Amino acid sequence: MARGILATRRHPEDVWAWTWQVRGWLGLQKDGSQDPQRVPHLAFSRDQDAGTYAKGEQSRARPEAPRTSISQCLRNPPRDRRTAVSDYRTSVSAMAPKKPPCLPSLLLPLLTLLLPRADTRSFVVDRDNDRFLLDGVAFRYVSGSLHYFRVPRVLWADRLFKMRMSGLNAVQFYVPWNYHEPEPGVYNFHGSRDLIAFLNEAAIANLLVILRPGPYICAEWDMGGLPAWLLRKPKIHLRTSDPDFLAAVDSWFKVLLPKIHPWLYHNGGNIISIQVENEYGSYRACDFNYMRHLAGLFRAILGDEILLFTTDGPEGLKCGSLEGLYTTVDFGPGLLSKSEEWSWGGGPSAMMFIFHLCLLSAADNMTKIFTLLRKYEPHGPLVNSEYYTGWLDYWGQNHSTRSVHSVTKGLENMLKLGASVNMYMFHGGTNFGYWNGADEKGRFLPITTSYDYDAPISEAGDPTPKLFALRDVISKFQEIPLGPLPPPSPKMMLGPLTLHLDGDLLAFLNYLCPQGPIYSILPMTFEAVKQDHGFVLYRTYLSNTVSEPTRFWVPNNGVHDRAYVMVDGVFHGVLERNMKHKLFLTGQVGAKLDVLLESMGRLSFGSNTSDFKGLIEPPVLGQTILTRWLMFPLKVDKLVKWWFPLQLLKRSHPQTPSGPTFYSTMFAILGSSGDTFLYLPGWTKGQVWINGFNLGRYWTKRGPQQTLYVPRPLLYPRGALNKITLLELENAPPQPQVQFLDRPILNSTLHRTYVYSLSAEVQSDPEPMQLSGH
Repeated sequence: MARGILATRRHPEDVWAWTWQVRGWLGLQKDGSQDPQRVPHLAFSRDQDAGTYAKGEQSRARPEAPRTSISQCLRNPPRDRRTAVSDYRTSVSAMAPKKPPCLPSLLLPLLTLLLPRADTRSFVVDRDNDRFLLDGVAFRYVSGSLHYFRVPRVLWADRLFKMRMSGLNAVQFYVPWNYHEPEPGVYNFHGSRDLIAFLNEAAIANLLVILRPGPYICAEWDMGGLPAWLLRKPKIHLRTSDPDFLAAVDSWFKVLLPKIHPWLYHNGGNIISIQVENEYGSYRACDFNYMRHLAGLFRAILGDEILLFTTDGPEGLKCGSLEGLYTTVDFGPGLLSKSEEWSWGGGPSAMMFIFHLCLLSAADNMTKIFTLLRKYEPHGPLVNSEYYTGWLDYWGQNHSTRSVHSVTKGLENMLKLGASVNMYMFHGGTNFGYWNGADEKGRFLPITTSYDYDAPISEAGDPTPKLFALRDVISKFQEIPLGPLPPPSPKMMLGPLTLHLDGDLLAFLNYLCPQGPIYSILPMTFEAVKQDHGFVLYRTYLSNTVSEPTRFWVPNNGVHDRAYVMVDGVFHGVLERNMKHKLFLTGQVGAKLDVLLESMGRLSFGSNTSDFKGLIEPPVLGQTILTRWLMFPLKVDKLVKWWFPLQLLKRSHPQTPSGPTFYSTMFAILGSSGDTFLYLPGWTKGQVWINGFNLGRYWTKRGPQQTLYVPRPLLYPRGALNKITLLELENAPPQPQVQFLDRPILNSTLHRTYVYSLSAEVQSDPEPMQLSGH
């Protein structure tokens, strides 16, 4: 025990770990309160309306407000079950306890020495010595990014534990506004959106938190985390001091920030710092009044003690930094920031080109970037807030990778400089549903469903060679937890399975849009009909007979993002933003023209303008502008989840289906279940659901991603039937079959997983891992 105590004094992060053990022995929960099951007289719950503590629920998963902390018990033991929050500040003499003391008296001296009191917990910048101080002791964080919104809730603990066992002492993550406020004034913090539960899981894993609440987050997430309903005001200027935008931001943060206030480090929580906005220097506006407004709002709600910071690439520091906010930088092993890499793909300006070449030709590029950072933050620790372990993927391009050597070498060089580093990403996860973002590099580039990112922890949560190499580097600079990482999760193979035709999409229109269509002379955007994502069907009728093939097109690149065109139910082809602009159609007068519009994700980075979806301009057939449109906002997810299981529709099916069509089948798992990867050979493009859960987009024909990750918790185990549903938007294969594989195919290449021994002393030789990249 004595040796353990001495060790924790050398390493303050281990003090924190050891204190959690002490809290467990004493029946204390992770939020500092005592476990009601062990100490019933301290069973408190928060009355949100009255703002007082009252006898009631004893949930440990979602502490909405700070409960009785150790330091509070040391100073002010509660009088009874209804001790008010304000009573914690009254004098000890006025609070004679009617119940037994909070802690066994024999352990009070030990706890006084080992556990920092609430009013002494601090995370600050020591500018004189260019370092952080955690509770007055020199501290450097080695952090990793993980996005709770890309990982099923039941897997949060697994991913966070693996991060801690990798040697990290902090986790960094965004809070996507659009994930929590789907409609103005409607908030969702339940299930996989339970932010407080994720903070609690991070505390259990002994990880500090670096929080990035936006309001804009990028993250390759739809619209950079901004809610699409903002665009219902078409003239709004996003990420500026536009009054309409600020009013929405203020309303959101007045809900979000009070929730996280109890979790700030000096309040007994695990949040050590909070980022204001995100890479704002890469945005065209450069509106300092907007940044000052955000900083003032954060301070007004969160107080002056929490460390607020900004993050930008080297070229964005001028517009992204702000006095009073700590300035950090981001760049990857190639010494490019995210914004530079985005700009490079789209044809950078001459200045950016010269800057790029200068960085690559310098002998010590990392030092140059940190030297540039010193112009904006002369004193304090060096911080790289986004050190890229890999990169994102676009549909139609190669799967991105970064070598183990380049990533580990860059990390080691930064740690030698004494820098604090966050690795983006440490675990990427998945863009389930419709949540992927997009970029514009000369053309519109939607991001794949997989957000594997070539990260140290794979999309399926498995350790990779990159993780073990990074762990070795980290161990040179700070102690890492003892013991092996968990082995890769069990994987499952199944199939092939033959899918059955349910019917074309148009046959289900009454179920997809039960409220009926919206009529307008000119087509309306998704935002105007309050459809945030997915699909809208546009319908009109030909006013003249078109006997010869006639050009059908939408001016000004007005298809956002893909249009599936049908005449009297017959599929004629696709129009695509920036890619394919015209089709040739024929039809009789009165023929029904249907155009199914698909949103492929809104622009999520940098100088993104308001990315409206749908038919942005009225289509033209020959020389005729088509008018008198019916818009059907489609609720596809509700149909798949509720109507299909009831089999409400029975009808004959077309012999040779084409165009948007539903397929499905049932299957049982006869053996043991596990994580798996859905492979759709021969299929073209569409959306897939497993047991009603929207797994995401597939685009087998374009790639690079060929499989979709299926977490084991989505599957019903042995003895129950599972259902898979596909909406194929173009053409199904002659044999409509799918398979479940035990390995992903992210670039037409099987990714093999290392297998490690459970022994701490002996590790088996790893199997080779195939990777492909640029």
